Amino acid sequence: MSVTSKTVATRKTKHVDAVLKYTRVSPASNVAFSAIFIILALLCFLPALLVAIVSLSSEHSVVTKGYSYIPMSWSVASYAYLLKQGSYIGHAFINSLGVTVVGTVIGLVLCSTMGYALSRPNYRLRGFFTWFIFIPMLFSGGLVASYMINAQVLGLKNTYWALILPICCSSFYIIIMRTFFQTSVPDAIIESAKIDGARQIRIFLQIVLPISLPAIATIGLFYTFAYWNDWMMAKYYLDSNHQTLFPMQYVLISLENNIDFLTRNPQATAPGESNNLPSETVRMAMVIVSVLPIACSYPFFQRYFISGLTIGAVKG
Repeated sequence: MSVTSKTVATRKTKHVDAVLKYTRVSPASNVAFSAIFIILALLCFLPALLVAIVSLSSEHSVVTKGYSYIPMSWSVASYAYLLKQGSYIGHAFINSLGVTVVGTVIGLVLCSTMGYALSRPNYRLRGFFTWFIFIPMLFSGGLVASYMINAQVLGLKNTYWALILPICCSSFYIIIMRTFFQTSVPDAIIESAKIDGARQIRIFLQIVLPISLPAIATIGLFYTFAYWNDWMMAKYYLDSNHQTLFPMQYVLISLENNIDFLTRNPQATAPGESNNLPSETVRMAMVIVSVLPIACSYPFFQRYFISGLTIGAVKG
């Protein structure tokens, strides 16, 4: 081995030793960090467990003992009540599922294409559109202006598009995608594809998107949460005589309001029926019904979501 090779090997060994010196964790510290993360995990898990237990508790147990991990008695009355509204909730579930899928796809297409265009240094209108997108993050036109545009100008009122288009394009997500493309997609790859004769659309679909799966999955997860949990668009743009368009979150809120009304006004129900309404436990059952689909979909995003948490981070 030459002197130069020995010198390089020695420097690498010293560098590795220096890195290990500051990254090595003692057994005591490892136990302490593990205990801290276990406690944090329990703090996140125990409230969800309490919601599930209360939803399976009897109404008498909740009224008498309050929310408890060990109820006096178990009951599925809350789920039975929701099951009686099965056709209504089932149709709303299909509406929410369709709106979530279509809205997420449209949102990803708009944000990724716009973000890619703004990330190209040779795009002439890059500065203008960057400010055009950034300003609405600071100053919004307001609810009245957006309602007039969506309902009167675009004619979206009482349509499925009223649940999709108003929130399908986010300035914040566009900025995130632009930053990801600038920091994580090498310009050399794009230039090589141009030399080989590839057009921008082919470069974007076959080169940029496969590299950007962590960003796409992360933004897609955020869009999925936003569409699935949204009920304000239904409140703004859907009339009461268009119940076939209602999403599930809006239906569940309406059911909860009806239960509260019947509980406070027993004269509006048959004698003794108001006492059988699971007003407390049904709230928790609604949370489980609305959260369960999202919880089941998260594992499909987890692979890319973890690697996409550092989107836009500065490289060392």
